[in-house]
Amino acid sequence: MSALKILVIPGSLRTGSLNARLAATAGCELAQAGAEVTRISLADFPLPIYDGDLQSKSGVPKNAINLKRMIGAHHGVLIVTPEYNSSVPALVKNTIDWVTRVQDAHETRGQVFRERPFAIAAASESRLGGARSLAALRLILTACHATVIPNQLALSFAGEAYDDMDRLKRPADIDAMAGLVRQLIDFSQHMM
Repeated sequence: MSALKILVIPGSLRTGSLNARLAATAGCELAQAGAEVTRISLADFPLPIYDGDLQSKSGVPKNAINLKRMIGAHHGVLIVTPEYNSSVPALVKNTIDWVTRVQDAHETRGQVFRERPFAIAAASESRLGGARSLAALRLILTACHATVIPNQLALSFAGEAYDDMDRLKRPADIDAMAGLVRQLIDFSQHMM
């Protein structure tokens, strides 16, 4: 059996992002559990705001095609999203909107979402830890016919969540991360 490949996508481009930090932590946990992890930055896949007229005129941007193929080369995906105004940021939603428009030969549109599990996580300085953005992201991915694993991680008070070794320090956060990692790996192996 080939190595289990997991793609980790932080949904923030901001320097010092709590969500990029959580994505890095999750990537380490996934690697320790035996997965081959690829962590990307959406800065490497810049996309215009989705516009059907733009798509009709110019087609799907190459970066959307490349990102869709990157997702397709992995058995599972973890998206770590910030929360803006109680929802997902435009960067995350726009990326998903474009990727759903990519259809390679011998595929149905959106097939990349149906063929692998998605895990979701968020980090925030607030008490809710980005839980509202996770609800919105789960709804968006489900509308794309993705399998979104039941476990998720909403890391509250994220600026204070790490020890001096940059590991999660609160037992509830450690358990939530372990559950997310275990479940994403299990679902990914089952869907291979």
